[in-house]
Amino acid sequence: MSLRTVEKTYMKNNMRRYLAVVIPAILALMAMTLTGCKKQSAGSSSGANGKTVVGFSQMENDGPWRIAETSSMKSEAARLTDKFDLVVTDAQGQTSKQVSDVEDLVSRGVDAIFLAPRERNGLEPALQAAKEANIPVILVDREAAGTPGVDFVTVLKSDFIEQGRRAAEWLAQQTNGKANIVELTGTTGASVSQDRHQGFADEIKKHPEMKIIASQTGNFNRAEGQKVMQNIIQSMGQQITAVYAHNDEMAIGAIQALKGAGMKPGKDIRIVSVDGERAALQAIIDGDMNATVESNPRFGPLAFETLQKIRNGEKVPPKIILPDRFFDASNAKQYLNEAY
Repeated sequence: MSLRTVEKTYMKNNMRRYLAVVIPAILALMAMTLTGCKKQSAGSSSGANGKTVVGFSQMENDGPWRIAETSSMKSEAARLTDKFDLVVTDAQGQTSKQVSDVEDLVSRGVDAIFLAPRERNGLEPALQAAKEANIPVILVDREAAGTPGVDFVTVLKSDFIEQGRRAAEWLAQQTNGKANIVELTGTTGASVSQDRHQGFADEIKKHPEMKIIASQTGNFNRAEGQKVMQNIIQSMGQQITAVYAHNDEMAIGAIQALKGAGMKPGKDIRIVSVDGERAALQAIIDGDMNATVESNPRFGPLAFETLQKIRNGEKVPPKIILPDRFFDASNAKQYLNEAY
């Protein structure tokens, strides 16, 4: 074998050893880099043009209140378009779909999530997925099972117990503490339904002659509220002297049922509700309804303000409560044009 041949063989063997060591090292480094980028995008990176990408998991877009809430989120995102991009999902009233929606937002690598929970329980897998990806979650308008500061950052909401208490207090004043009440409750298992019932029930305990004689869910829906009220009228009839509905849509459905049965809502039967939507204020003006406690759906400004504080490293309280007004015949006309 010639010297040149020996040199070529030596160089060839060295190159093989070099590549055997270097190539795996390069591949490992690339994998680490990609993994790091993925984690960064899920937790704290920004989207296109340096914007913060925010997901909003809406439980449904059925009814004026939900539509107004979604619109508020979109409007505020549009106002802050130089800073934020908003991705909106619609769970269509299904907790299982809402879990999937949140998990999809996590996989897309959003920087934060606003979550309007359909129910208190059942969203644990979604919250866990966001937690593992270091994506902050802000609950909007309802609570979910978990601990603020651990499973989610904070809750933005109205005081639902206080809403129920105020409705009961007003009704007690109007009836001198004597009423046979039909309660139309919201979605079974939702924190808002539980709280609005508790606040109302606790307050009427102060008045022994105020009694809930029937309580059924209308799922926050006008048509269901009307159907439930029709059935209760058939069984209770003239015993009914008042209706407490957990939202305006069910109250308006109840008014239609009462009218259909030849009864006089707003006069013979007092109607008190929660939400403060435009149709309810108009019903008060028309004399078909008596009062409604506001439950403000315009969370957009507060949600983005809270998120900005979190991203700036500021501490936020575990609950942030929106103030709500009260509407009756004395001020319904004044606030009609502001209502959603």
